Amino acid sequence: MTYVTDELPQVSFNEDSSYYQRPVGFFARLREDMPVSPVRMPDRGWAWVVTRSADVRTALTDPRLAKDVRRWPGGGKSRPSEAVNCHAHMLNSDPPDHTRLRRTVQGAFSSRRVAQLRPRTKEIAAGLLDAMAEERGRVIDLIDGYARPLPVTVLGELLGIPVADRAWIAIAVVDYGDRAESERVTRELAAYLTELIAAKRAEPGNDLLSALALPRDNTGGEGARDGLTSTELLSTVFQLVMAGFDTTVNLIASGTLALLTHPEEMARLREDPSLLSAAVEELLRFTTPVNYATDRFTTENVPIGDVVIPAGEWVLNALTSANRDPAQFPEPDRLDLSRDTSGHVAFGYGVHYCLGAHLARMEAEVALGALLARCPGIALAVPPEELRWRPVSLMNGLESLPVRLA
Repeated sequence: MTYVTDELPQVSFNEDSSYYQRPVGFFARLREDMPVSPVRMPDRGWAWVVTRSADVRTALTDPRLAKDVRRWPGGGKSRPSEAVNCHAHMLNSDPPDHTRLRRTVQGAFSSRRVAQLRPRTKEIAAGLLDAMAEERGRVIDLIDGYARPLPVTVLGELLGIPVADRAWIAIAVVDYGDRAESERVTRELAAYLTELIAAKRAEPGNDLLSALALPRDNTGGEGARDGLTSTELLSTVFQLVMAGFDTTVNLIASGTLALLTHPEEMARLREDPSLLSAAVEELLRFTTPVNYATDRFTTENVPIGDVVIPAGEWVLNALTSANRDPAQFPEPDRLDLSRDTSGHVAFGYGVHYCLGAHLARMEAEVALGALLARCPGIALAVPPEELRWRPVSLMNGLESLPVRLA
């Protein structure tokens, strides 16, 4: 049966705070009762939320669900970030523009390049764990001490962000999730990156930002400008910063929490480190660092499941829900490090599949492997029910993770 919008019950995130503290349960109810639902998003109006695994994967590959707002039915729209020229990046584009923009930077995030970063990532993890060792017996926040500085440092070195600026960058990215702060962060970060790009042109280094900033020919080689306009260059760097580490912070922190609250699985992993790669995939599925794929809109009437979504509607594909769909994963709420995780969509699906997937996987493997090896007595310092999650609709991340190192 096909339904139309006004026949469906409507749900508001603002009226259901369980979304923030337990999105898995929130989405499970939608998946069962209203698998394609109009939902009022905080501070942004209505959007359609798609919750079943098969529907999510189909929607993520449907070209009628677009990202470039110039294609909005009846006339293009604009984005607030246009005011500071950082809107023209991959996550706001459709092919062929998306293909061209992605090709410009994809070499820096290839499996070969990421493998070259692993030794340095291990050094960074070891240094952070050395500092944490001085706090044995005390309660520390694993996010501030380990889960955040590791990917921030890796990304900072990859892009060439000065060491003195990385803490500010990290705070800015977290603040961006707050709607009241996002415009300020966008404006300040765009101004900072504009100055940094100019500095890299004047004194280039051996980093990705320098490679992007310097004009190159269109050979398509790693770091080639490939015809980027100045707005596309700033937008691309902005996107790399905004998307480059916050999700990995969530994966490391939430993955650690999942292991601490499933001691039998943590013991399996300690006893058999060869499970680490598979464990990261299961932790990606189980924790899903991003609740839904970045927004798309319908360019025409689009049937999804039993619902026809009208043209000109925002659509959010719930990755957290798809990864807990029992039709795809038997006993989805059970953590099983040897599970077949093929079909999980923690990194999205289709042409917008996460550019940094190889990097995030590597960082999580290094971070979790080193933590388990160095901190055999690590334990939660508070009951799990006291932990709080960031009140951000997109991100699925803890505010803090208090632990005690024995």
